[in-house]
Amino acid sequence: MAGILYIVATPIGNLEDITLRALRVLKEVDLIAAEDTRHTRTLLQRYGLTTPLTSYHEHNERSKTQDLVTRLSRGENIGLVSDAGTPAISDPGYRLVVEAVRNSIQVIPIPGASALAAALSAGGLPTDRVAFEGFLPAKKQQRKMTLAALRREARTLVFYEAPHRLKESLSDILQILGDREIVIARELTKLHEEFLRGAASDLIERLAERDVKGEVTILVHGSAGEPEISEDQLRDEIVRLIDGGSGVKEISEALGARHGLAKREIYRLALEVKNSKRSGERSG
Repeated sequence: MAGILYIVATPIGNLEDITLRALRVLKEVDLIAAEDTRHTRTLLQRYGLTTPLTSYHEHNERSKTQDLVTRLSRGENIGLVSDAGTPAISDPGYRLVVEAVRNSIQVIPIPGASALAAALSAGGLPTDRVAFEGFLPAKKQQRKMTLAALRREARTLVFYEAPHRLKESLSDILQILGDREIVIARELTKLHEEFLRGAASDLIERLAERDVKGEVTILVHGSAGEPEISEDQLRDEIVRLIDGGSGVKEISEALGARHGLAKREIYRLALEVKNSKRSGERSG
């Protein structure tokens, strides 16, 4: 008989956040496939577990999957863990699950800690309908395109983000989605756990002088439906963005995506506003 692949959730920070069932499974399986064996060994040592480990991460996932499926097919039970939280949720594991299912190998989830669930449960934004988007693209243009596609999404948006890109992503969220209510959940379950709540512009200001560290989950209030914007309102937004240092091309892309308007027309209007401001400064 084939073995069983267990998808085992592990703590996202506090090592006490592991279930009794997870500990039992990690003790009884023949092998643990871990994103980082050093990280997982710390958890195992905390609970006196000595189960053999093998590495399984994004750089060897393709080559290692078949070896693990072969071991499962010959009757070994394997526990899959990531560095933190639930495997295969923005973490390695999806490929292994797909191949196990394809080979008629039983896959059993051992639920537990998840930054997604933890942030939503304590964030204070609507949780009845959410859209989880994983990590935002690292490149600015791709990130803006992703956000533009979500502009009319009514569900609460959830993103994971690296701390060194948080400020840039918040700025893009403000430009593309508008000044929406946002929750930043940082270092969940750890000593320096923090929830920051407020409008996008407010959070950008509050974080301006801070060196953000730790894992970050961003919650963004969904779209409430966007009324048609008047030209005067559009001019006001353009003035605010120009005063904030944005260029005409950047403004046309951001406002075009946000309001579903032709970028060429916004470019023309932004250029007009910019030239008007220059003329006013010279005459002043």
